[in-house]
Amino acid sequence: MKIIFMGTPEYAGRILEKIISTKDMEVVGVYTQPDKPVGRKKVLTPPIVKTIALQNNIIVYQPNRLRDAATITELKKIECDYIVVAAYGQILPREILEHAPCINLHASILPNYRGASPIQQILLNADSKTGVTAMLMDEGLDTGDIIKIQEIDVDANEMSESLFDRLTDTACELIVDVLKNFNKYTPKKQDDSTSSHCTKITKQDGEVSFADAEALFNKYRAFTPWPGIYLASGLKLKKIKLVENQSENESGKILQIEKDSIIVGCKKGRIRIYRVQPESKNEMDVLSYINGKRVSVADTLS
Repeated sequence: MKIIFMGTPEYAGRILEKIISTKDMEVVGVYTQPDKPVGRKKVLTPPIVKTIALQNNIIVYQPNRLRDAATITELKKIECDYIVVAAYGQILPREILEHAPCINLHASILPNYRGASPIQQILLNADSKTGVTAMLMDEGLDTGDIIKIQEIDVDANEMSESLFDRLTDTACELIVDVLKNFNKYTPKKQDDSTSSHCTKITKQDGEVSFADAEALFNKYRAFTPWPGIYLASGLKLKKIKLVENQSENESGKILQIEKDSIIVGCKKGRIRIYRVQPESKNEMDVLSYINGKRVSVADTLS
């Protein structure tokens, strides 16, 4: 079968590699976002999907706007059986949706967490289960009919990178199954009345306080490595652990100092902090930080 693939980040890249390596599947074109400047020196860098496609001698298209008439005309000239979409970053116009069945792989159990940051939202809400949804795309944002959902369990201490990896592996297996057995599945409409949405993560989302220990820990799980979590003072909390979420304490008060960590009180619960990074300085162990600040038990961490 012939496939047009659309995607941009690593999640999409690994799915693309899986399709390329699968017998009887031919990727006849790849659509991805334009190269972007990266780092302090603003080096123009291609998306990982582009790199993988070129390594496999696949033609790459990088339109600024998928809705442009010229782009639509160009795509419709490419003969294909399916269009597979994974974190592409643009809404597909009706003309492309009509060119071939468009299958999207969304990293949540739809209709939960439609939008840009489902993995982070799963961790923020401390969900114990998630999955990948293969859906038949329409003109809405993650609103298409569901072809198949593959579920996985989420550990209470799981971090975003681990969950990302496992969901990517799940998506890779799911897309092969859906493409090979597409005609055996009957897509089902989503229940819009139970839907929820999640927006793109910003750096500001990483600010935390010592109000609720569990909520703070879940932000750490969701926002590590980016944007990370930090106090209003700018102090980044680089490695932490939830102790408990029942006790009542003075917010930010250092309750205990141990050989490799400190325990800090929240209005509800306590957290253990191992490593921090002061603003404009290198990461360090928390004991070095409090010694430098000359703070101890009963003082407030800031």
